[in-house]
Amino acid sequence: MKHTLFVIIAILSLLRGALSAAESQRPNIVFVLFDDLGWGQPQCYSPQSALSTPNLDKLASQGMRFTDAHTAAAVCTPTRYGVLTGRYPSRIGQFGVLTTFSKPIIPTSRTTVASLLKGQGYTTACVGKWHLGMDWVEGKPGSEKEVPIGAKMTGGPNALGFDYFYGFTHARNIGTVIEQDRVIAHVEPVENQPLMAKKAVEWLDQRKAGEPFFLYFPLGIPHEPIVPSKEFAGKSGAQDLVRKDPKYGDWLYKGDAFLGRIMDALERNHLAENTLVIATSDNGAEHRAYAPLRESKRSIYEGGHRVPFVARWPGKVKEGSTWNQPVCLNDLMATAAELTGATVPPNAGEDSVSLVPALLGKSDASTRDGTIHQSAAGDLALRQGPWKLIFHKNGQRELFNLQADLSETKDVAESNRDIVERLTTLMRGYISEGRSTLGAPQKNDAEMSINDSANNKQKPTKKAGKKAEKKAGKEVALALDPSFD
Repeated sequence: MKHTLFVIIAILSLLRGALSAAESQRPNIVFVLFDDLGWGQPQCYSPQSALSTPNLDKLASQGMRFTDAHTAAAVCTPTRYGVLTGRYPSRIGQFGVLTTFSKPIIPTSRTTVASLLKGQGYTTACVGKWHLGMDWVEGKPGSEKEVPIGAKMTGGPNALGFDYFYGFTHARNIGTVIEQDRVIAHVEPVENQPLMAKKAVEWLDQRKAGEPFFLYFPLGIPHEPIVPSKEFAGKSGAQDLVRKDPKYGDWLYKGDAFLGRIMDALERNHLAENTLVIATSDNGAEHRAYAPLRESKRSIYEGGHRVPFVARWPGKVKEGSTWNQPVCLNDLMATAAELTGATVPPNAGEDSVSLVPALLGKSDASTRDGTIHQSAAGDLALRQGPWKLIFHKNGQRELFNLQADLSETKDVAESNRDIVERLTTLMRGYISEGRSTLGAPQKNDAEMSINDSANNKQKPTKKAGKKAEKKAGKEVALALDPSFD
């Protein structure tokens, strides 16, 4: 009897040990989101670039560089919606950007990457630029550019799965610093980003091996205001060959240095070996087009939404590797789910596809069937394989073969009517099903139409009415203002 008992105890101990080992293998996840970093800016993407991003380049050499990565949108707010929800922002009619007093666009009932990971025992934090709306308790305290110290808000990061938040609403209110649910300080714009980096590093310094965590670190660089501090002024040796801004190269170099501090903190705390670090951007560069891509931020063309995307996970992701198939920032949710064994609910992550097969080198095949893009003005596009079909808001259609024409110089719709029809049918399916992945059909929160110039608009539902239509128009106008988003 005693022998049997000892055997049972031994087996249970082994099982507990195996479970603990399995849990310890769940990677920490750090997602660094630059603001307006263009595909052609880092030298690891464009060797002829005169800009300097040594830490991003180092990260790429230590892991995988994705050459065909895309944001959910060509401007800030809708992309961030896609990152955290794994859903295309066009499904809620979000094309423009929010203001300081905009209402939250992610309901607390919706699963986010943070809430999904928190449910798996992860400690979660968001440090940096939020730009997804908040409910201010006092309505509209202060002004668009400054909310008074002590003002309290709800519906922000803490309501969406983040244990800790330290940051600011958006670029035009970069001086108002929020911790958790209230304003705690006013700082000069030049002080904001160093403060965010310091807080992110402090948070990492508190983490312990074996206790998984998720850090979402949305930087405000290289977005305006361009304010490199004395520590970085003249230190980069970089040049802004496109816009000729003498401060721009140092400003970008500063943001890259903050990525380096995150990497150093992981090493210092012996966390790097079991941490998946992803560094990317929320859209293309601000009024800076880089060949061979056409146009820049806000555009439906590649310069608006194709971005740098590098990932490092030592011992798992092959050093110096590349992935040349299309991926989307929306894919963070499905990736996190597969890495942790979580189940994404049927009404969540509708447009998120796991990057695990790519990261681990399990296959060379594309992880995505198709990818939807959107411009700030409301244009949509569908990418599948080498083909990209643009559904312009005015009803015009354009088809490009990106494999042969990455610069999108030749519309080949007329000579490829079968491709146009196939992609149009696929797009209609993605719209009617409310998702682009396998699963139960879901409802879109806004009507989507690609039929003709009169109806080819992403309209609010009838319930939303003219008020929502006016709000959407204002947000799109703000998205076209370079000083705002």
